[in-house]
Amino acid sequence: MEGNLVNKEYQVQLPNFEGPLDLLLYLIKKNEIDIYDIPIAFILEEYMKYVDVMKVLNLNSIGEFLVMAAHLLYIKSRMLLPTAKDDGEEIEDPRTDLVQRLLEYEQFKLAAQELANRSAYYSEQYDRQNPSGEIEKEEKVLVNVSVFDLIKAFEGILKRTKDSAVKEILVSKITINDKISQIIEILEKKDSITLNSLFQEMKEKIEMIVTFLALLELIRLKLVRVEQETQFGDITIFAN
Repeated sequence: MEGNLVNKEYQVQLPNFEGPLDLLLYLIKKNEIDIYDIPIAFILEEYMKYVDVMKVLNLNSIGEFLVMAAHLLYIKSRMLLPTAKDDGEEIEDPRTDLVQRLLEYEQFKLAAQELANRSAYYSEQYDRQNPSGEIEKEEKVLVNVSVFDLIKAFEGILKRTKDSAVKEILVSKITINDKISQIIEILEKKDSITLNSLFQEMKEKIEMIVTFLALLELIRLKLVRVEQETQFGDITIFAN
């Protein structure tokens, strides 16, 4: 994948404070891995695929992801060493501390989600007690999309484009603010747009990158949300 295509002016932050531990938990769940027996070599390889995309996007949180990558590499090297000392005493599994951190963080996330669910429940109860008089339409069941689902989908979109030669002159012409306005304008005209449709007419990778950064910023500001009907279905963008 290409190197950094976006200068510091375009740095944005991942929404929802998602960091390296979130990515590891996402990969463990996505690949149905036993958290107590993490295949470090495989996880490191998968982890770096996402980090490579983040480098292209020039996300300002990339540093902490690189620190975790170095830690995973260290664990991988430790696992190549003998598992017992000369006196026969077993050496502690080098993954132990990481597993403990992941378990503690997962518990924290579950507790936070439970609080959010309760808040949403009470808000829904209030809305039902104060109806607007409008007849509710039957809605499709949608699944929330992780920022890492977005990055994975965007990686696929980038790979499909045939334009590998990025024209630097476009950097000064395309801004995140322009793309934010463009996405908002689209969602004012229609209820939603799929991620693939948003990028369908774009030919230049730099435009695609800036558009994706604009989408991340809109998510962070809670101006839009992204959802999908099935785990690997089309990702759809809605205005909040």
